[in-house]
Amino acid sequence: MTENSKIDTNSKQDIAAVSDAETTSAPMGQGGTFISLRIKNFRYLVTGSMFSFGIQWIQSVILNWLVYDITGSGTMLGTINLVASFSSFAMLFVTGIMVDYFNRRKLMLTETAIVFVATIGLGLLLVKGYSYVWLVIIFTLVCGMVQTLDSTLRQVLIFDLVPRSQTPSAMALNQTGWSLMRVLGPSIGGFFLVWFGAGRSLLVQAAIWILVAITILMMKIPDKKIERVRSSPLQNMKDGLGFIFHEPVTRIFTLIGIVMPILAIPIFVILPPIYAVQVFGDTSGRVLGFLMAAVGVGGIIGGVVMTYLKRFERWGLIQVASFFLLSITLLGFAFCKSLPVALATMVLAGFFEVIFLTTNMTLIQLSIPDKLRARVTAAVSLTWILSPVGSMMAGAGADLLGPKNITIVLSAVGAVVAILIYMCSPTVRKYRLSQNMGAK
Repeated sequence: MTENSKIDTNSKQDIAAVSDAETTSAPMGQGGTFISLRIKNFRYLVTGSMFSFGIQWIQSVILNWLVYDITGSGTMLGTINLVASFSSFAMLFVTGIMVDYFNRRKLMLTETAIVFVATIGLGLLLVKGYSYVWLVIIFTLVCGMVQTLDSTLRQVLIFDLVPRSQTPSAMALNQTGWSLMRVLGPSIGGFFLVWFGAGRSLLVQAAIWILVAITILMMKIPDKKIERVRSSPLQNMKDGLGFIFHEPVTRIFTLIGIVMPILAIPIFVILPPIYAVQVFGDTSGRVLGFLMAAVGVGGIIGGVVMTYLKRFERWGLIQVASFFLLSITLLGFAFCKSLPVALATMVLAGFFEVIFLTTNMTLIQLSIPDKLRARVTAAVSLTWILSPVGSMMAGAGADLLGPKNITIVLSAVGAVVAILIYMCSPTVRKYRLSQNMGAK
């Protein structure tokens, strides 16, 4: 087969991936807000992602509650997240190679099978009465590795399945699904805690992983021509980091992305169980579910708004402004004395969080060439290994200062960082969304 015929075959495969939607690349702002949902394979991807997101949020609520119930320690909550980040860090060195080298459908099915078995195993042990923190640590290690690979795969697949001009909307819709599950997941998690307990709820989650596997089997992934990576895992990571350091747009938005897992995410993940018990006096898990669900409600609204923001060019400013407003909102949350006001504040926080995360992920992905996408995406994910720093600060700070005081410290620092980024980075101030839409 000649080189031209290979290219022609790949082109036909790429066209086939979107032909069932009767859609092609359209200029920015045209084609409708939800046009990417016309692509059948993208719908399967989003559906599977929503199931996966839902399980992760249910699992987060249940495991955090279980650990705090066993130990009564905010520091231990931070330690569990440290374990998850350690496993993610170890996995990142091979994630890019795996995504580029192996069949992506088989890879997704394999990771789903692994977490399915792990979930059943921990669920059965908890049902039998083996409630030990070390079991949660092992489970967290496994899930951290799988979720790191899954996250990279699903980001890369959006660019495989959706025309480039529609990727901002596709990323926003995917993020909206994440936020929707952030509403349903914690609420369901709180319900499971009350009615079934931690062990049996994990068994239900295992059944949901079967639905994830079905969406993968239904999805047709184009067999694109990919630059095969045969170097070592360390060289693979160096390639990704090298691109980040030399590409100004990728570099600045990756650096901005670092502040979220350090200063904001811990307030959403580590502190809610402590707020539920110490501030609002709840021991049933219901308030925890309400707090997490309120963030998800705001996230859904933010995700819908994001699908319209593609009409605006100044996404750099939108990103910095959303993080500043998120920090101010979390600062206000620390002073809330009543649950209804706290829930309203969390809705606003969820709204600004999704605006920030969606703009950050989209701008980074648009700046990456297709042949390096898996490697650079894995390298970008290295920023999330810093989340244990925030988790430990939040958990230990809650033990030493109380949850409200540590929230004030983290959110105040976040607001200052947002102001400094705006003042010191002309790249962010001058960035236009369209400047990378044609890049490959």
